[in-house]
Amino acid sequence: MSSNRVIRAAVVQACTAAYSLPETLIKLEYYAKDAKAKGAQLAVFPEAFIGGYPKMSTFGTVVGQRSAEGRDEFVRYHSAAIEIPSPAITAIESVSKELGIFLVIGIIEKDGGTLYCTVIFVDPVEGYVSKHRKLMPTAMERIIWGLGDGSTLPVVETSFKPEMQVDEIKTRISATICWENYMPLLRTFYYSKGTEIYCAPTVDARPVWQHTMRHIALEGRCFVLSACQFSKEKDYPSDHSVADTNNRNPENVMIAGGSVIVNPLGEILAGPLLDQEGVLTADLDLDDIVRGKFDLDVVGHYARPDVFQLQSNVHSTSA
Repeated sequence: MSSNRVIRAAVVQACTAAYSLPETLIKLEYYAKDAKAKGAQLAVFPEAFIGGYPKMSTFGTVVGQRSAEGRDEFVRYHSAAIEIPSPAITAIESVSKELGIFLVIGIIEKDGGTLYCTVIFVDPVEGYVSKHRKLMPTAMERIIWGLGDGSTLPVVETSFKPEMQVDEIKTRISATICWENYMPLLRTFYYSKGTEIYCAPTVDARPVWQHTMRHIALEGRCFVLSACQFSKEKDYPSDHSVADTNNRNPENVMIAGGSVIVNPLGEILAGPLLDQEGVLTADLDLDDIVRGKFDLDVVGHYARPDVFQLQSNVHSTSA
């Protein structure tokens, strides 16, 4: 059965350019253009694409003590982050508008002295429309990133108009960052808000991540778009921490990729992309969501609200 509710989406597998904001914005435009050339109306970039993911860094920290060198490293990292709004956001809006492509991008956001691992949603007409701050940074990430709260859990409603088609296609887009995807109640929250395109920017390059993405697609009966970074030692500052300081090599892989696009029945539409930067695309038939929910709707006919109920606080808890 043919459908008129098809949009083309892309996931971008790329990394930050050595904490250089100007060079990273150039990469963003390059890959956004590549996605658009492949027919994409939506492109998802990895976690911390703007600002960088400091793989292997310790920031001079052990329990009970912080070093002067670690504080200096944090200054450099803080300097690579961006504010909302800012000239960097304006530049990203310009790319989105020029290309006519909706962008979902992982950034490191600075708000005063605190950094957040954030995803921004940029519409080609409206510009910046919303953001999601990572609720729970993982392990050592907690020494450099603050915790998001319930006020930045958007499910963005937007419309796409394919060529040669009169009617616009409405859909809902959400973003869940890296190991937030292992938070069952967060996933349930997004399902309850009707997410259809579930974006999962990440730096998790483990093979098991593919199982996680397929499970979420099956569970939520949604499309899952996971964009992972791919980086080598040469993509970081020359003095950046590495796995083996006695074997520094610009070509040593730091983050191995694994970006993937999965449909609501858990079938892989594109990827996983490994060992290189690049762009994956796939056509998303939004009617597949309804086909999937025919026999499993975890917030509808397959829920038991008489037994389980979800409560959430979506108000800001910032100081």
